[in-house]
Parts: sequence; structure tokens; C-alpha cells
Amino acid sequence: MITNIALVAAGGFFGALSRFGLSKLIKRRYPSTFPIATFIINLLGSFLLGLIFGANLENTWRLLLGTGFMGAFTTFSTFKLENIQLQANRNWKVSILYLGLSYTLGIVLAFIGIKLG
Repeated sequence: MITNIALVAAGGFFGALSRFGLSKLIKRRYPSTFPIATFIINLLGSFLLGLIFGANLENTWRLLLGTGFMGAFTTFSTFKLENIQLQANRNWKVSILYLGLSYTLGIVLAFIGIKLG
């Protein structure tokens, strides 16, 4: 049990660092009112999580990479917060686009990842 907790914690540590770094890079390169950094990270995460689970890895790898790394790399809470902010600013079109594309492409990319895994 302690080993499983350590695997998830280690994966989570590196997943959070990766999200932080990639988010900063994307925001610097592509400034926009559209929350592009979270959008890209969550879509990439959906695809990679699909790959991880499609590959039928051993449980230790699934805990480290799937639960730990990908759990910290992707971020549902930031996705929701950014959407609330878009709505509060009455940026309805971007909000609807962000919601629709995130859910639709996230599911599609996860399935593609599973098939390729």
C-alpha cells in the first residue's frame, strides 16, 4: 500500500511540474482570451491517458503514470474556473466553444489513445 501511495505521489509531483512549465510556455507563446494552455494540456492528457490504459501496463505503471502523473498534469478544476471567468466576463461564445471542444475532443483523443495503446 505504501508503495502505491509513493508511486501516485511521485507521478503527481512530476505531472504538476510538467503542467506548470508547459502552461507558462504556452501562455507566453500564444497569448489569447481563449484559455489555450489548459485546453492543450487537458487534450494532451486525454490522449496520453488513453495510451496508458490502452497499453495494458502493469498496475505499478498505471499508478505512476495514469493516476499520479496524468491526474496532476490535467486539471478539471482550472478548466471549470476558466469557464466561470469567461461567463462572468460575458464572453459567451468563447465559453461555449471552450466547453464544447474540450469535452468532445477530450473524449475523441482518449479513444484514439486507447486504440493506439
